[in-house]
Amino acid sequence: MCTLIVRTGRPLTLMGVRDEFTDRPWEGPGEHWPDYPGVIGGRDLKAGGTWLAVNPAARRAAALLNGRGKAAAERTKVSRGDLALRAAYTGEGPRGDLSRYDPFHLVLATLDGVRLFSWDGERLTTADLPDGTSMVVNEGLDPASPRVLAHLPRFEAADTWRDLAAAEPSADPGALIVRHELPDGRIFASLSVMEVALSPDEVTYDFTDLTPETDG
Repeated sequence: MCTLIVRTGRPLTLMGVRDEFTDRPWEGPGEHWPDYPGVIGGRDLKAGGTWLAVNPAARRAAALLNGRGKAAAERTKVSRGDLALRAAYTGEGPRGDLSRYDPFHLVLATLDGVRLFSWDGERLTTADLPDGTSMVVNEGLDPASPRVLAHLPRFEAADTWRDLAAAEPSADPGALIVRHELPDGRIFASLSVMEVALSPDEVTYDFTDLTPETDG
């Protein structure tokens, strides 16, 4: 995932936009993981993990974004896709030997608050997201990001978000919905949008598959 928007309050709302190569296989949300019963998310079929996991019974959600920094050694590297699954299932942040992971940002949202865990390949930092609306990108909480500058005010001002993600794909650095054609012919694009709302009474999620607009 490359963009996550979070709004605190009741309900606590998250919207994740997943950007990935269009030829990387995946499937939509479901309970795909027997080791994490009750956890729902879209599944990356290459590595088996997810970019946004929801645990309705526990009123929790966790989102994973790629970060910047020192890459893990190829001989010991493991997929980051299990991080959101474990966080949504256990309610805990990343633990253990993080040097096996490439840099990441992990957002753990509960009714008590939202926590951001950032690993740059050498050091793990944690921060509480402030009250109100925040946008997390590959640089983390970066107010100078072109995407944040272009879109955070729109999300702050809107009561509902669904229409804000209904944009034409673009290669502009500030675009929320992206499409880049690389010199080798591969396409990197926004593949899906998922909006999650957590409240004491219920958990809802709305998933939009963007691939019909990005393929071809």
